Amino acid sequence: MTTQPTPAVPSESPAPQGPSVPPAPFVPAPSEVEAYLRRIGAERPDRADAAALRELHLRHLRTVPFENLSIHLGESVVLDGKALLDKVVGARRGGFCYEINTAFAVLLRGLGYGVELLQARVVGEGGKLGIPYDHMALRVETAEGERWLADVGFGDHSHFPLAFDVRDDQEDPGGVFRIVETADGDLEVLRDGKPQYLAETRPRELADFAAGAWYHRTSPDSHFTRSLVCSRLTEEGRITLSGTKLITSAHGERDERILDGDDEVREAYRELFGIALDALPVVSPPAA
Repeated sequence: MTTQPTPAVPSESPAPQGPSVPPAPFVPAPSEVEAYLRRIGAERPDRADAAALRELHLRHLRTVPFENLSIHLGESVVLDGKALLDKVVGARRGGFCYEINTAFAVLLRGLGYGVELLQARVVGEGGKLGIPYDHMALRVETAEGERWLADVGFGDHSHFPLAFDVRDDQEDPGGVFRIVETADGDLEVLRDGKPQYLAETRPRELADFAAGAWYHRTSPDSHFTRSLVCSRLTEEGRITLSGTKLITSAHGERDERILDGDDEVREAYRELFGIALDALPVVSPPAA
């Protein structure tokens, strides 16, 4: 008589889990929105329309600097809507693309705009693309359903949002911009005919940008770890402080000068960018 093998009894395992649901984007309280508007010198718009978006975009560029000081001050770069609101408004700081575009998205959501985060790769010399999630841009929808490409985190770029669905030239004080759709369905943003970055149209979550932010604040190959920058738009042009070098552009003219000592550098941060620093940022030698 042949003994039949006893069927194996499957061990008890946890019930299968469905796909994780990403956390909802942070939406500020009305008082936080009012504080943000005061920070950039703007009035609360009556409606979340294109005209108000243009005004908010311009005022943000003129008041919140594009800067990488946290990297060289040993400060954490935290991709969290509330933390970045506190940095830009409470601490009166700026940041690089992930930080100030996220903060701007927080403000816009608090005013009733629809906002989606888009990942982009910066186009470098010879057309070489940066890493995935190299840059963050915003797709903003107005109350009328118009879509705009907003970007207050690319440094010297367009002063106003670009019409997202327009494929013709778009005149802007910062140059002539054009959005070109590629064969893969991505969008290439050009300034005066030169590609600036390649953006995907699929919306992303804030957590998706963590690896890109980590790379740019730690890698010796990132230009952010190798240099200091603090820059903002002005009514006449742009002002930039890089270490001890102060660069002022106004009405097409450019002036450079080297600041004399730590006190003058600290005063420039305070007077020109509204940033009060106890210690000055120092660029550390890149890791071997």
